[in-house]
Amino acid sequence: MKILRVISTMDPKNGGPCQGIRNSIPALKAIGVENEVLCFDVPGAAYLGKDPFTIHTIGPAKGPYAYCSNLHSWLEQHIAAYDIIIIHGLWLYNSYGVYSFWKKYKQKNGTAPRLYVMPHGMLDPWFQRAKERRVKAIRNSVFWHLIEKYVINGADGILFTCEQELLLARETFNGYKPQRELNIGYGISKPPAFRKEMTEAFEALSAGLNSQPYLLFLSRVDSKKGVDLLVTAYLAVEKKGHKLPALVIAGPGMESEYGKQLQELAKGAHNILFTGMLGGDAKWGAFYGCECFVLPSHQENFGIAVVEAMACGKPVLISNQVNIWKEISAAKAGLVANDNAEGVKELLEKWIAFSNEEKQVMGSNAQNAYQTYYDVEQAALAMKQVLTNKNS
Repeated sequence: MKILRVISTMDPKNGGPCQGIRNSIPALKAIGVENEVLCFDVPGAAYLGKDPFTIHTIGPAKGPYAYCSNLHSWLEQHIAAYDIIIIHGLWLYNSYGVYSFWKKYKQKNGTAPRLYVMPHGMLDPWFQRAKERRVKAIRNSVFWHLIEKYVINGADGILFTCEQELLLARETFNGYKPQRELNIGYGISKPPAFRKEMTEAFEALSAGLNSQPYLLFLSRVDSKKGVDLLVTAYLAVEKKGHKLPALVIAGPGMESEYGKQLQELAKGAHNILFTGMLGGDAKWGAFYGCECFVLPSHQENFGIAVVEAMACGKPVLISNQVNIWKEISAAKAGLVANDNAEGVKELLEKWIAFSNEEKQVMGSNAQNAYQTYYDVEQAALAMKQVLTNKNS
């Protein structure tokens, strides 16, 4: 079986979907499933050459819709080499561009690779209901009725990372009638074993932490992630006289308007540290060194960083808008609360009230939950089983 993944960009700075692809392809290869990636990045992009699989770059993409004029000609030459095509994400040209070509190709030839769409949470109703997204919600509604509805309903199936994502997708748009809804699960590779160089790399990028215990937020610095709630709750708990570990906020986006607002909000707080994006040893050093991982997101389809923390044996403090919260709660692998200031305060206050022994037990539970639910090898087997079933 040979699969073509089509995504607008594979730049690691975009996290989420492209990181999920990077996690799954090596595990699928180990069980006999070949994958290649087609994206709209420019040939010679800086990140190329670092992945153990083929990435076809046919960009540049133009405009906010990421239109790529080379897509149809590339597919014309290469589509017959693949058994399955998976479109990753919605609302950009890689979605409708692939679907429109595939539909015409199938009509002309009588057959075509099976086509699936993996929305990566982009059908979550939060995106249409959030007040700060009103303009984008109107745009998405127009796109849905003109374009994306036909992609979703016309493809052979929709692939979801967890049951909660599948159920939420049914709530968002009228006319949602996919041929098949398939929960294929999701997973991450085992983290590299701890090395002291990881701690050294993290410490080199976190001057001012001075070996203090710390809580870790590691994700895009974006309003969707609820970082402002975390900073506000942290300051409020500290103001009440509670002794808190330091708070490390790591991720791209500090130069954005939202990032600047966060820094202003935390101004004067000596124990809140913004490191910027962490990668490689520094990233794993941050995970292995933290007390726990915190993500009070307003919407999280899966939460790769949540699972990475669990794989490192760290408890996770999350909102009930992270779609895998039920599994985490049931496994006693972390704490769950509402995605508001009171909810995040509750998370922090509960955490600091735990004994060291209770924290260690929760960390052990987190690692066990990763191995049970989110190991990438298990996810790859589940995906292969779904995709090799001709009725899927």
